[in-house]
Amino acid sequence: MSFVGRSLRRIEDRPLLMGQGAFAADCNWSGQLHMRVVRSPVAFGRILSIETEEAAALEGVVAIWTIADFDDLPPIDFRQMGLERLAPYRQFVLARDYVRYVGEPVAIVVAVDPYVAEDAADLVFCDIEELAPQLDATAEPVAFMPDVHPGLMSEPAVIRRGYGDLDAAFARAHKVVALEVKIGRHTGVPMETRGGLCVYDTDKDTLTLYGAAKVPHYNRDAISRMLRLAPGRLELSEGHVGGGFGIRGELYPEDVLVCAAALRLKRPVKWIEDRREHLLAANHSRDQVYRLKAAVDSSGFILGLQADFFTDQGAYVRTHGTTVTDLSAGLLPGPYVIPAYGVAGHIRLTNKTPAGTYRAPGRYESTFARERLIDQVAAELGLSPVEVRRVNLIGETAMPFDRGFETLGTKVVYDSGKYADLLERVLAHLDHDRLQAQLAERRSRGELVGLGLGYFVEKSGLGPQDLVRMRLDARGEIEIVTGVASVGQGVETALAQICAETLQVPIERIRVIHGQTDRIEIGFGAFASRVTVMAGSAVKIAAEALRASALEVAAKLLQTTPEALHLANGMIETVNGSASLALADVAAHLEETGGLTGEGRFASSHMTYPYGIHAAQVRVDPATCAVTIERYVVAYDVGRAVNPMLIEGQIVGGVAQGVGGAFLEEFVYDENGQPLAASFADYLMPTCHEVPEVEVILREDAPSPLNPLGVKGAGEGGINAAGAALAGAIDAAIQKPGAVTQLPITPGRLHAILRARLR
Repeated sequence: MSFVGRSLRRIEDRPLLMGQGAFAADCNWSGQLHMRVVRSPVAFGRILSIETEEAAALEGVVAIWTIADFDDLPPIDFRQMGLERLAPYRQFVLARDYVRYVGEPVAIVVAVDPYVAEDAADLVFCDIEELAPQLDATAEPVAFMPDVHPGLMSEPAVIRRGYGDLDAAFARAHKVVALEVKIGRHTGVPMETRGGLCVYDTDKDTLTLYGAAKVPHYNRDAISRMLRLAPGRLELSEGHVGGGFGIRGELYPEDVLVCAAALRLKRPVKWIEDRREHLLAANHSRDQVYRLKAAVDSSGFILGLQADFFTDQGAYVRTHGTTVTDLSAGLLPGPYVIPAYGVAGHIRLTNKTPAGTYRAPGRYESTFARERLIDQVAAELGLSPVEVRRVNLIGETAMPFDRGFETLGTKVVYDSGKYADLLERVLAHLDHDRLQAQLAERRSRGELVGLGLGYFVEKSGLGPQDLVRMRLDARGEIEIVTGVASVGQGVETALAQICAETLQVPIERIRVIHGQTDRIEIGFGAFASRVTVMAGSAVKIAAEALRASALEVAAKLLQTTPEALHLANGMIETVNGSASLALADVAAHLEETGGLTGEGRFASSHMTYPYGIHAAQVRVDPATCAVTIERYVVAYDVGRAVNPMLIEGQIVGGVAQGVGGAFLEEFVYDENGQPLAASFADYLMPTCHEVPEVEVILREDAPSPLNPLGVKGAGEGGINAAGAALAGAIDAAIQKPGAVTQLPITPGRLHAILRARLR
């Protein structure tokens, strides 16, 4: 019976539907204390003093601590892509000498209940000499922390990538097309804010942090190093997680502080942020400016691409290091040949909330820039945007396609792809020529309607490895233990399906344990669309090992050979049907020697590269500048779909977030660095009114040769090209190529574009 490739219902949903979900805020412990963070009210300034006496006198306050009380704690280190020269720009758990953004932790209050803690935090007075903030990442770099780090400027690094002969490309160009675009500052907004409960075990002298997410094993090791805890003294436990999107689950100052407080006080300490704190203090993202120049021939083929871009990193360089800028530089060429390429990605610090990764980091931004450039090339040469894409696409016979440089420490080699074929399938699905004729006819009657496309290449399956152990017990039930994490993407169902495919056991009899650092020694978490590729492959290897053991034992019991046996519905049967044995009986036979087990370890030094296309049809209301999405199509090739329904859900959710980034979501600041979008009244989120029905074309035309399943990640394709496709559609609707150069496309910005169009 086949399990992989079927849209089976999620096995992890029952407790959620029954009201039995256990999120971070649901974690409680007898005698627990509550932590509240005192945050900077100014964007940039020198700390003169922090006055805590009045707050400490409040009944119920147990402790108030500043950086002076944690002077021995090092700054939070990088999880990935950390360059040595970035080290001085790391963030301490509490502000030291200077504050660099509104919302920066300055002190913590621990009290007997959350209300006392919040009241006391309001009484802590931060005496800060306010200084002029830096808010423009494209401006000349300024001093990072005057006096403390003399000479250290606000450009920590420039990421450079390139290949080919750019000078020759521009020398023989038919035309040079230049473009500047900007992607606004926004981020992931999961339903669940950050939080955790740290429990101290007096008998064992150990700590357990409940409410972990994304990368529990890494965070366990990083916190242990910071607090100088020996291995085994701290464990992290993941419960249900109300969304991640790259932002939740990274190591933040509050995660370290709640553990440090529990360790010092020898009592459970709980911290849950409110939504305002989340919007002020959790990682922001996006916020890039691109300056592009393309040398093109008369057919629109890009001979060479020169790019400079600026990433607004915010106040500090957090755990991701150079990840976003590195990915932007590495994947800016997208699905196109581009024989010569040079890019400089400037990481710039400003006095805003520090930035990190958010679903499709560096790709949502670079896809918008590249696809706007493709449309601009078409406009300036008088060509069809479709034809310019056709002439530039990498051919199927060129696969695997080596870009000649690295990103995230791995070579950028597109493993497989049929790019031209997917484009033709999308055009056929749209009935493109007929649709364009219909849109033109509507425009002739005064409607502002148009179609836009965005083509993208994603990355997924980041290594280096994953480990899985599984055990089948005497009841015939299987337990899979993995070090990956679940942020709502259907991890348990997908891994169970892969296991069931090999062992021929219904997925309802399979239980997946994840995010528990005390159950397995290594784990690399859930990010970079890696779980199905890495952990899924490890599950397949472990299941094959368990299957081989089961057949070997059963062969002895049935007095035959393993080759004469096969599995079906939890049974081991002889090929001729003369005898059978339940898998559970085999497990019972081995109970005294450890049971029926399997272990799988999958390692990979290369990522996989799924690819896809977004097509958006919009209508613009010139009176209100509202944009209505009339039709939305996403075509995505994932190599092999373990559960098509889960992938479609990922794509639709990604589109919703992409629409938010394209039209609504933006962190803005006044001239003093005060955030003007710190609640849902000002930080606008998409609703069912703005998000269209999404037509998903799920393809499996180019399986990856890099893993035993042939799979590629599916988590980020739904968001990647949303901004690009919607911008192109608006250009077409108002018949002004290149009009949209900035996201989000707010009514105010669209109004300015329409006014300029009428001049």
